[in-house]
Amino acid sequence: MRPRQTILLGLLLLVPVLAFLFLFRFGSNRYALPTYLPDRVDSTQVGGKWQRDTVFHQIAAFQLPASTGRTVSSAELGKGLYIAQFYTPDVTSARVARQLLRVQEKFRHEPRVRLVTFVLAAAPETAPALTRLAEQYGTIAGKWFFLTGPSAGLDSLARQEFRLTADPKRLPGTVYTANIPAGRLLLVDNQRRIRGIYDGTDGREIDRLLTEVTVQLYDYEHPH
Repeated sequence: MRPRQTILLGLLLLVPVLAFLFLFRFGSNRYALPTYLPDRVDSTQVGGKWQRDTVFHQIAAFQLPASTGRTVSSAELGKGLYIAQFYTPDVTSARVARQLLRVQEKFRHEPRVRLVTFVLAAAPETAPALTRLAEQYGTIAGKWFFLTGPSAGLDSLARQEFRLTADPKRLPGTVYTANIPAGRLLLVDNQRRIRGIYDGTDGREIDRLLTEVTVQLYDYEHPH
């Protein structure tokens, strides 16, 4: 190969490397999580022009007794973000709870991340049973909460606030049903908005959850 051709080939190989190093050093790669459950579209006038902004649903405030015996509020959970599970005494819910152990271990030392399992089949007077259930899955105090309450209130929370439907392929909020699907996990941010919906029985979905929690934490640290 001639010297001139060698130099030209070297430059062609060097340019992509230099471009990569430049982007790695000075570029920024941001991935914003979607926001689910649109409530309405508001129109506001800015600079003489009308702008349409989507207003997204915010989970209403709640207070529920935990397996530890104390009451846990949505305000306490909303200091960072939390992953919500609705638990019924079936194989699917147990499988999802075991998957949540991965999430707990991944963010064990991250105080902004918490897990919440709403136990639908328990009544407030069954605190010992709720405690045994939390111990069964190795929950860390202050990290993973098992909450319960009156059935009607929890069902309303699941359908009207978290807007869970029986069809896992249907966008939550479009249709209300009496059946709460086992296995759904929801990521709630510090504005009480749904930022992620996952099939907790699918390991790949749990991987996506772990990634998107990290993305949300990054957004907290680097606001737009």
